[in-house]
Amino acid sequence: WLIFSCFSSLPCEVFTKQLDAHPPQQQHGHWAQICSGNPTNRIRGCDRYGCGNFGADRHSGKGKHVGVDVICSDGATVYAPFSGQLSGPIRFFHNGNAIDDGMQLMFPDPASSPPLPGYCVKLVCIHPIRYHGQIRRGERLGKMLPMQQVYPGIISHIHVENCDHSDPTHLLTPDVPPLPQQDGRWAAVCSGNPTNEIRGCDKYGCGYYGAPRRNGKGKHRAVDVICADGATVYAPFSGQLSGPIKFFHNGNAIDDGVQIRGPEFCVKLLCIHPIRYSGQISKGQVLGRMLPMQRVFPGITSHIHVENCDHSDPTSNLERGKGQ
Repeated sequence: WLIFSCFSSLPCEVFTKQLDAHPPQQQHGHWAQICSGNPTNRIRGCDRYGCGNFGADRHSGKGKHVGVDVICSDGATVYAPFSGQLSGPIRFFHNGNAIDDGMQLMFPDPASSPPLPGYCVKLVCIHPIRYHGQIRRGERLGKMLPMQQVYPGIISHIHVENCDHSDPTHLLTPDVPPLPQQDGRWAAVCSGNPTNEIRGCDKYGCGYYGAPRRNGKGKHRAVDVICADGATVYAPFSGQLSGPIKFFHNGNAIDDGVQIRGPEFCVKLLCIHPIRYSGQISKGQVLGRMLPMQRVFPGITSHIHVENCDHSDPTSNLERGKGQ
């Protein structure tokens, strides 16, 4: 508690020197949990008000979302994603509504000499316990405000915005510890679907391998893994990325994807936007995010199209946890 009265106390000086020596990005590969009930900082998908991913459309397509919406129930406890200095308040709406509050968290002090790498983030739609002073990573920061009062039916969330408007997604999403590569089953492909559950049937068709396509004249040579619009996507196995992969070839909102080729497997993951199209990636690491499928196919079960490069059936590799 001595760190919260950082004036000239020795404990505070020691704490500050420790942070200077070990910036948060060196202590941890990602930020801490921000909202109680959401241990993986799951990002809001799409609802009638829009989507929560970075770069989502705003202002009827005239603008872009420069933050990320981390799911958080009204009234839930909010925690500091990293250690740093508080400042505020931040008024996002400038109209005094029930969620027009927030604060900024920065580490280290920008005036530090020599300048040190760090973070600066705005957390909006929360009420902090205080607007100034220092706080440690993971300590209680405040509470989520009543978003349902302002936007009934929205997926309640904290607006997380980097001060430089860069994308914080990779910092928000914990890396999934890679499983041994000799484990034949692939890692979870989509956050919120730990068992790689396959899409059933809806008005657009079915998601299993071999399902009818083109009015029965063709067969589905892939598997559709359920994934909410805007959700985080992970690498199913370690390998080399290549792309982009264009499935529809019409530039629609979901016409993007990537290929991963490893020593044992080669797969195309479609209807996602990867964080990059080349380079190495490890099993379980963040690969990208699910694209807004509801915009193209309203009412479909949103999913990632998972297609083996040789068009063989990937179902057995996707089945996680069965028979355990």
